[in-house]
Amino acid sequence: QVQLVESGGGLVQPGGSLRLSCAASGFTSDDYVIGWFRQAPGKEREGVSCISRSDGRTYYTDSVKGRFTTSRDNAKNTVYLQMNSLKPEDTAVYYCAAEKVLRQQSIAVVTTCRVLSFGSWGQGTQVTVSS
Repeated sequence: QVQLVESGGGLVQPGGSLRLSCAASGFTSDDYVIGWFRQAPGKEREGVSCISRSDGRTYYTDSVKGRFTTSRDNAKNTVYLQMNSLKPEDTAVYYCAAEKVLRQQSIAVVTTCRVLSFGSWGQGTQVTVSS
């Protein structure tokens, strides 16, 4: 059973940076996709970025392209979300999620980065961007 623990959230001023970490356990192979999702008050949970554990392929939603970077350290079973040039509209609870995939499905799961594709979720970490 995959377990995920997010950390690194907090309060930051507009234009600032944060790095979120997602520490995972229970992976049985490299054939997983890990995603970062966020949910703002009154809004649906949305995909921010997804990454393939096996080949590092990434996806970013348009609103964070050029500002956020997802990376992985398979030896540490940890995925990171580096968030730069943060904006007030980035304020949300950020979740990481993971799903084991068939290798031929990996590209589709990464590039669609949909909530319904993921079965294992962390508890979330709050990110607040405010002056």
